[in-house]
Amino acid sequence: MTQPTILVTGATVNSGVSSVLELLRKGVPVRAMVRRRDARSSALEARGAEVVVADLFDPDQLVAAIRGAQRAYFVPPYTPYAIQSAVAFAVAAREAKLEAIVQMSQWTSHRNHPALMTRQTWLMDKMFAELHGVVHTILNPGLFADNFLRIIDFAALLGVFPVLAGGGKVAPVANEDIARIAVAVLMAPERHDGKTYRPTGPQLLSGREMAGIVAKVVGHRVRAVEVPFWLFSKAARCAA
Repeated sequence: MTQPTILVTGATVNSGVSSVLELLRKGVPVRAMVRRRDARSSALEARGAEVVVADLFDPDQLVAAIRGAQRAYFVPPYTPYAIQSAVAFAVAAREAKLEAIVQMSQWTSHRNHPALMTRQTWLMDKMFAELHGVVHTILNPGLFADNFLRIIDFAALLGVFPVLAGGGKVAPVANEDIARIAVAVLMAPERHDGKTYRPTGPQLLSGREMAGIVAKVVGHRVRAVEVPFWLFSKAARCAA
């Protein structure tokens, strides 16, 4: 039986690259869609992926990238105009006769969420669900584990682990685990049509508990330091 070709958008980052590698490990033909060719896309090509360059906002480029693939993992770009990319992809998916879409969403996806991106995500959920004749499954994870590891340098060099959520707990999920779920759905999409899955990590952890785990990894004491939201907001704007 011929294996379907699976297209992965956002193929060089986060759960996108993890999904490409998981599909290659299973011997499934993979088409990795990227914005530009670079060392990351070359590494995927060297592993056996077919690399295509396409603008996620251009329906014509998307049709060309999708044509010949049967299924897709859609990871939206993190941009104020994400909804436009999703509409372009939906139009292209219909034109290229895509059979199934697994869509990355958000745990907090809601029509009335205060964040623009999250409201747009809810609209994407609804739009893809209305693509008649296209099998559709949603993944809506919570906080990604690698978000917390962005501050690992503070822990390794300064011995501090910034905590924003006070005593709140989360179950951070790894990109590799999200990829395993995405791939499992893509291998048998009809069984998951119309379903929504919420990947999580194996354990609820507070910031202080994370600091303890990080301390074991870096090999020295790490102190959890609560960060007021105003300071976090200021740092986020500087980083942007």
